[in-house]
Amino acid sequence: MAAEAVAQATQMIFDSNIAVGGAIGPGIGIGLVGLGAMQAIGRNPEASSKIQTNMILGFAFAEAVAIYALVIALILKFV
Repeated sequence: MAAEAVAQATQMIFDSNIAVGGAIGPGIGIGLVGLGAMQAIGRNPEASSKIQTNMILGFAFAEAVAIYALVIALILKFV
């Protein structure tokens, strides 16, 4: 009985760690993309439209990683 409870608690901790890791990584990535874009626009304001397009693509790719991590965390939780 106690071993089963420990196994369940360990699984819950593992699932929560995957969910937290899946949220922290893309958050840092989005922050770095935004930082780079703002620095680039500050140095070369004429290129802001090209920089903004690439910045939005970077945000989308980082957000896609977060969605994949969410799906994996849900699969691990319910399967």
